[in-house]
Amino acid sequence: MRRNSSTIPFGYRLGDDEKTLVPVAKEIESLKEMKDGVKSGAFSLRGAVDILEHQTGRKLSAMGLKKIIDKDTPEPIKEQPKGLLSRDDKETV
Repeated sequence: MRRNSSTIPFGYRLGDDEKTLVPVAKEIESLKEMKDGVKSGAFSLRGAVDILEHQTGRKLSAMGLKKIIDKDTPEPIKEQPKGLLSRDDKETV
């Protein structure tokens, strides 16, 4: 994977050529476990990042983990209202 920014993503390290990113299996596996744990409610975001730091030695903020989880989770499709909206936009006419 080619590097695009100055920040090295969690689960990767900089390659010997200092241009490519190399996956780190231990970090990727730990991240997957923590994402699943947060989604199921077994861990809080802060608890999960503490465990990640202990397991991998790399720091990740709670908001950083939330962004990773949100990026991987598809948003539910919202149903569009049918008809014209009334002035107060609460019900259709």
